[in-house]
Amino acid sequence: MLSVLLVTFPFFALVLAGYLAARRGMLPLEAIPGLNGFVLFFALPCMLYRFGATTPIAQLLDFSVFAVWLLCALVIVAFVIAISLNSRIGWNDASFGALVAAFPNTGFMGVPLLVALLGDAAAGPIIVTIVVDMVGTTSLCIALSQLDGADEHGMAVAGRKALKGVLVNPLPWAILLGAVASAVQFELPGPVNKTLGLLADAASPVALFTIGAVLARSQILSARHNHPPIPLGDYLPVALIKLLLHPLLVLLAGGALKAIGLPLDRFALTVMVLIAALPSASNVSLLAERFGADNGRIARIILVSTAAAFLTFSGAVALMT
Repeated sequence: MLSVLLVTFPFFALVLAGYLAARRGMLPLEAIPGLNGFVLFFALPCMLYRFGATTPIAQLLDFSVFAVWLLCALVIVAFVIAISLNSRIGWNDASFGALVAAFPNTGFMGVPLLVALLGDAAAGPIIVTIVVDMVGTTSLCIALSQLDGADEHGMAVAGRKALKGVLVNPLPWAILLGAVASAVQFELPGPVNKTLGLLADAASPVALFTIGAVLARSQILSARHNHPPIPLGDYLPVALIKLLLHPLLVLLAGGALKAIGLPLDRFALTVMVLIAALPSASNVSLLAERFGADNGRIARIILVSTAAAFLTFSGAVALMT
C-alpha cells in the first residue's frame, strides 16, 4: 500500500496545489477557464492522439471493454436516478448526479495516473472508456435531464445540444485520428511530432492542477451566490457510489461476463476497475451549470470524491495489482 501511495501522492498533490492556489487568490478565478481550455483543446488531445497512434488498433476496437463499460454505466445511471428522485431533486438534478456517479475523471486524471501505474498498455482500455463516457453516457444523461415536464421539443433540443457537445469536443477527434494513424502506421514529421510531444507532456501536470482550481472555483462561486446548505444525503451517497459501488460493479460484471465466454483480457478488466475507482469528472460541473442543474450539489460530489479518492483509489490499486 505504501508503494502505491508513493506513486499516487504526486498526482493528488497537484490537485491540492491547484485547489489552494485558487482558494488563496494566487490563481485568479478568471484564469481558470484559460487553463481548462489549454488542457481540453491542446495538451490532452495531443496526449490522446499519441496514445492512440502508438496503441495497436485491436486494443482500440475492443468490443469486450466497450460492452462491459457501457453496461455498468447504464446500471449506475439507472440506480442513481432511482434513489435520487424526490420532491426536491427532479430529473434534471438526478440525471447530472447520475452522470457524475458514472463518469470518472479519466481524461484529466486517469490517463496520466494509470499509465504511470500500469504502463502504456493501459492506454487502449482507457481510450475505449473515454469514448463511451463522452458519447454515450453523457448524451443519455443530458437527454434524461430534460424529462422535468419537458415535451418532445425539449427532448429534441437536449439531443441536439448533446450531439453538438460531442462534435465540438476535441478529445473524440484526437482519439479517432490516433486510431487511424495506428491502423495505417502513419508517423508525423519529426518537428511536428516533437511539438505534439511537448504539448502531450504538459497535459498531466496542468490537468491535475486545473482539477483542483476548478473545484475551488465552484466552492467560491457557490458561496458568492449564497447557495443554500446542501443536505449530506444529497451528495455523500452519490460520491460513495462513484468510489466504491462503480468499481465493484465493473469487477463483478466483467468477471461474470468473462466466465460465460466474453473474451475480456484480465489486464483490461484491471484497468477498467481502476478507471471506475477514479473520482468524478470535473467537467460535469460545467455541463450541470449549462443545463440549469444544481451545480452546487454536483460540485460537492466531485470535491468529496476527489478528496476521498486519494485513499480509496490507492486501496483499489493495492487490491487489483
